[in-house]
Amino acid sequence: MVHQDDLGAVGSEAFRVHGELRKHTDLAGAGADKSGVGTTARAAAELQGRNFSAGSELYTTLEVWTSQVKTVLQMCAHISNHLDYSKKSAANDEVEIAATLKGRNGSAAPVSELLKCVK
Repeated sequence: MVHQDDLGAVGSEAFRVHGELRKHTDLAGAGADKSGVGTTARAAAELQGRNFSAGSELYTTLEVWTSQVKTVLQMCAHISNHLDYSKKSAANDEVEIAATLKGRNGSAAPVSELLKCVK
């Protein structure tokens, strides 16, 4: 049984999480200069330019972090989109079922009668 309110709530939460993650997890773009290079990448370049091994390690950390954040963002977007689709699909199914189920007198079958079939 699909509860459209539940689907909508979870889909909305996934959308909200996606937006918050995009705002607060962009280490690569944080503090970007005129060329679009963020402070973390600039720090890594500075360290690497002065022959500190931490520079390349910081670049690696930034790349892994960015990759992981993109994966989580894609998952949130997929969940949100899928649940929006499921909610609309379930609503359409319910309309179609209601239109095709008729009582003996030709009127729509009441939900109470349908629930008897489920039990």
